[in-house]
Amino acid sequence: MTQEEVAALVVEALEALRLRYAIIGSQASNLHGRPRSTQDVDILIEPHAERLHRLVERLAGAFYVSAAAAEEALRLRTLFNAIHLESAFKVDLAIRKDRPYDLERLRRRVPGTIARRPAMFSSPEDTILAKLEWSRAMGGSERQMADASGVVEVQGERLDQAYLDRWAAELGVADLLEELRR
Repeated sequence: MTQEEVAALVVEALEALRLRYAIIGSQASNLHGRPRSTQDVDILIEPHAERLHRLVERLAGAFYVSAAAAEEALRLRTLFNAIHLESAFKVDLAIRKDRPYDLERLRRRVPGTIARRPAMFSSPEDTILAKLEWSRAMGGSERQMADASGVVEVQGERLDQAYLDRWAAELGVADLLEELRR
């Protein structure tokens, strides 16, 4: 089973439980920019205690997933892992933070495909902003900046520059956005 097929299993479970989600991280930058190999799949999910509990139960047969880790991630608005038992591929499930940007990020998600199945992805602009945030958090990660640059290059004039400017300022990454534009 491929990494994308494993991600599609998680997406299928999220959709069955009507948990709003967006595939983020490198899978999103691969969709919108220049593809590169990645070690895992990252998915942003809406916080919802009852549905999260049901998600853990639903994934339990094919994945190792800790209910305690999921509950802790919900409480702290962080992430927890689902590791596919057969392939050992990892899916990181990030609980949406309680801030306006993350609400907007889920609202603006866009359709795409993973393993030839429909799925929702972070928009190109939100993929750039998230990569810039990760770069800053990781002390200037060149990989995150390269992913963001790839999205800027591929999307070009289609990007909503006003949206990028607004949220880059709000997220404290306006300087990194300007660096990308140069």
